[in-house]
Amino acid sequence: MNASKIGRYEIESELTTGGMGVIILAKDPYIQRQVIVKILMYSRTLDEIYRDFFQNEAEVIAALEHPCIVPIYDFGWHGQQPYIVMRYMSGGSLQERLNKEDIKMTEMGHILKRVAEALDAAHAKGIIHRDIKPSNILFDSSGEAFLSDFGIATSKSFSDEDGDWLVGTPAYMSPEQSQGNHVDGRSDVYALGVTLYRLLTGQLPFSSNSTTALINAHLEQPVPDIRTIKENIPSVWQEVVSKAMAKDPADRYPTAGEFARDVNEVASGKWFLRKL
Repeated sequence: MNASKIGRYEIESELTTGGMGVIILAKDPYIQRQVIVKILMYSRTLDEIYRDFFQNEAEVIAALEHPCIVPIYDFGWHGQQPYIVMRYMSGGSLQERLNKEDIKMTEMGHILKRVAEALDAAHAKGIIHRDIKPSNILFDSSGEAFLSDFGIATSKSFSDEDGDWLVGTPAYMSPEQSQGNHVDGRSDVYALGVTLYRLLTGQLPFSSNSTTALINAHLEQPVPDIRTIKENIPSVWQEVVSKAMAKDPADRYPTAGEFARDVNEVASGKWFLRKL
């Protein structure tokens, strides 16, 4: 951006550009702290649905006000461009960490527990995140995990090769979500199961350059056995992942919290003591 300010916020640097908005590191001169400003691309301002995404995200997070969700400080307009001001999460994203290192089992359990707490709070209010993935799990300066990006908690549209409109990220998308069917909290549980698979193996369960092929894999193929990638990993991890990623929502964990409980019990060894 050519501007030096967005509202009262002084631009320090542009961090990244996504398909919908620009993420900017800025400074709030009133209280001398760094913040993140997410601003809708100017080219998107003519489309009402994208403006609604921004308004929706601000309203959803404000309504939840949960300690495991990245908080919003402000919402405003820079000319025709809506923007959201959020806490600066200086620890980066889980995706960035995975690109550099493996996550220890105990920390993995703690991260998923916090995300699950945020999700269960959202689900209790009828809000489905729809885009759970490592890049939407952020860390503060102390390394604590927070869930972010509720911008598509109602809808986010893109087209596959057949021109159908979908909601979410195909690599993490539940079967019912990819088909445009009704979703509830168990769809987020599915995406959290994909995230666990990624944490355990360093890979996604399904991958393809074709969106349609990727969606079909989630619809039709069984969850690949993680032991073909990590031979020494206990088989119970496959049980947990497979339950979270069951094709039928009725066969999944009913809540994110119950999923996170099993993850933590396996990670801590309590699962095996319970089976004795």
